[in-house]
Amino acid sequence: MERQTQKVICERRGHTLIITIDRPEARNAVDYETSLQMEAALDVLDADRELRVGIITGSSKTFSAGADLKAAAKGESSITERRGGFGAFARPSLKPTIAAVEGFAVGGGFELCLSCDLVVAARSARFGLPEVRHNVVAVGGALFRLPRRIPYNVAMEMAITGLFRTAEDLHALGFVNRLAQEGQALSVALSLAEEVLANGPTAVWASREIMFQSNNWTDEAAWSEQWKIARVALESEDAKEGLRAFAEKRKPHWKGR
Repeated sequence: MERQTQKVICERRGHTLIITIDRPEARNAVDYETSLQMEAALDVLDADRELRVGIITGSSKTFSAGADLKAAAKGESSITERRGGFGAFARPSLKPTIAAVEGFAVGGGFELCLSCDLVVAARSARFGLPEVRHNVVAVGGALFRLPRRIPYNVAMEMAITGLFRTAEDLHALGFVNRLAQEGQALSVALSLAEEVLANGPTAVWASREIMFQSNNWTDEAAWSEQWKIARVALESEDAKEGLRAFAEKRKPHWKGR
């Protein structure tokens, strides 16, 4: 099933939702309408129990050039009321999301990758935060999320020089999970999604949310806070099915509840 909007395409493949920014004329730069449509796509991903993993990518061999500067020059924001910048930065999906990157992921495009849980990138892909070149500050999450995912001094260099890094550089640093040949990032991301989908969905969702929220918790608080999220999975039908399948030596049949 495919639902196409003006600037975002959503395609279901089994239990995976592929969300594609489709503004090739602007190198997939994001304006307010694109942000609204991204927010709506993530709402669908969160609400539909049959959808268990999301993949975010861009059309025409590029991920995203960041914010639409022409729209910004006219005073237009790319921030939505509920999910924030690009319809994703402040509140990403509750379910695992994978960025499938071809070409450039720069500025807000890089920050959109940082809003995802996993990253697959073509070897030719490039990442960067060029905002400082224009005396702009990257306020879409990169300045506090990036140093959590790569070494501090490397993140600092990217932030204050504006220089780009290759996918291979960031793979060596652990930011990129899987490298792909040019044009194959989405295919590799779908394979990675299948690895996630093999597991119990309620446990995957809970594990993802606990790890995402852990940055807001002290170690002391985490012991109690994690149970509020984990309990839903541990008391689910899927938890019982997982144990039955193990005892019966068969593959489990997950229901997402």
